[in-house]
Amino acid sequence: MRFSLQRPVKIVQLGAGGTGGHIAPHLYRLLYALDRPVRYIICDGDVVEEKNLVRQNFIPADLGENKAKVLAERYSSVFGMETEYVPEFIETEERLNRLINPNDIRIGEYPYGHIETELVVLIGAVDNNRSRQLCHQVFRRAREMIYIDSGNGEFTGQVVCGVRRGGRSYYPPIGTVYPDVLEDTDKFPTELSCAEASVSAPQSIAANITAATAVVDMIYNILALGDSTVRQTTFSTRTVNVRPTVQKPRRRKAA
Repeated sequence: MRFSLQRPVKIVQLGAGGTGGHIAPHLYRLLYALDRPVRYIICDGDVVEEKNLVRQNFIPADLGENKAKVLAERYSSVFGMETEYVPEFIETEERLNRLINPNDIRIGEYPYGHIETELVVLIGAVDNNRSRQLCHQVFRRAREMIYIDSGNGEFTGQVVCGVRRGGRSYYPPIGTVYPDVLEDTDKFPTELSCAEASVSAPQSIAANITAATAVVDMIYNILALGDSTVRQTTFSTRTVNVRPTVQKPRRRKAA
C-alpha cells in the first residue's frame, strides 16, 4: 500500500512502558529526519518505579516522574522538536478521538502554499486488552487511520498494523487478527485495585526491544519509503526469529 511522502504526520502513542519507552528514542530520530511537519504525542498515566529500571527505558533519576513526561522531554529536546505528552491514561472514545483528530496544515508560504491534512498513526503500546478494545472501536469508526499495536510476553509477541482509508479497512487491526482481544474482560489501568495493579505478566527487555523495533520498522516503511506490505509480525526472542505476514498483490482479471 502506498502512502504520501509529503503529508504532515501526527503520531499518538498510548503507553510509555516496556515497549513504548524503547519506541520513543528511535521514533523521535525518524521524525526529525522527515522533511515535513510532524507531531508526536506520548500518553501514559503511570510513574517510573524502581522495578521499571530492569527492562524499561528509564534511569534512577526518573523515579517518581510520569513516564510520558520523561520520554517526551528527554528526546524532543535532543532533536529540537516540540514536547507533547499527556500524563494520563486514555480510557474514553471521546478523549482518544480528540487526540487523533487530524488537523489541516498549510504547506509552503502563503499565498503560494497549499493545505494538507495530517496522516494519523495510532500506536498501541499498552499492556491490557481493554485499551486495545478502545483503540479497535475508534479505528473501526475512523475514515482514515493507521493503527499499529504491539503486544508481548516474556519471549514472544506480535505487532499488527491496521490501515483504514476512505472508510474501509485495508489491513485488519489487532482485534480482527486476534478476536480474543475483543472478548477479554480486562480493566482499564485506573479501574484496577492496588493488588491487581501489582500483578503483571512476565516480560523481558529483549521482547520489549524486539516489539519496539518492529513498530519503528513499520512506521519507517510508511513515512520514509511511502510503501508498506507488512500487515503483522510475530517473533520469538528465544529462537531469534521474526516472521512477517505480507499483503499479497491482487491478481488482475484477464481481459
